[in-house]
Amino acid sequence: MSLEPLFALHEGLPRAGPGSEASTRRAIASLPVPSEPARILDVGCGPGAQTVVLAKLLQGHVVAVDIFESFLRQVTANAEVSGLAGRVTTCVGSMDALPFPPGSFDLIWSEGAVYVIGVPKALELWRPLLRPGGCLAFTEACWFTDSPPAEAKTFWDQSYPGMTTVDGNRGRAVSAGYEVLASFPLPPEDWWETYYGPVRARIAELRDPWRDKPDLMAVLDETEHEIELFSRHADTYGYAFFVLKKSSD
Repeated sequence: MSLEPLFALHEGLPRAGPGSEASTRRAIASLPVPSEPARILDVGCGPGAQTVVLAKLLQGHVVAVDIFESFLRQVTANAEVSGLAGRVTTCVGSMDALPFPPGSFDLIWSEGAVYVIGVPKALELWRPLLRPGGCLAFTEACWFTDSPPAEAKTFWDQSYPGMTTVDGNRGRAVSAGYEVLASFPLPPEDWWETYYGPVRARIAELRDPWRDKPDLMAVLDETEHEIELFSRHADTYGYAFFVLKKSSD
């Protein structure tokens, strides 16, 4: 699925993927207490719901990166409304070619975006950007069972063939040079209340304007199918948060 139609579908929404402030806070609570204001990189930040939470709770400076400038304008607006404009800056960039020198950050964060390049590549590319002992936290689509339903397995094998179990991603992290500090599944409300609800409303709005654009209509159809699939099989897959610490080189 192309990213451009997905961007159009999510533009102006509060989130571009499953999540909530409560889950962001829970992941933050798993981090070591910083001895000084942290320098944080929020990769694939989307509209930045989590960006302002990071800036507020960690008392540091957040660099929010996304390839879509409209998302970054939302991040800036959210930071200004929250009184955090001085602690958030934005940068247009690709998550597989981040323009920062090694050891630039104490914490790298990414909610709902790692799938774009895949977990193994993200773990490899982002590790050098962390200072010694720095942390990486991200959410990722995972299987919660070793025997997923055929319907769900077929859909996700086509949409995201790199998807594995929670334990599989924990193993990837260890192999890539990280210590796993915590991992936990996102609760169903992180899908229905903060993500799929607004997306469903947006799909209804776009059906008529996009009716003569087959490629865009296909995105709406596939997204609706994804929502229906999750309603039937939410106990077998979903997003999980992973909080990691860079091991010694």
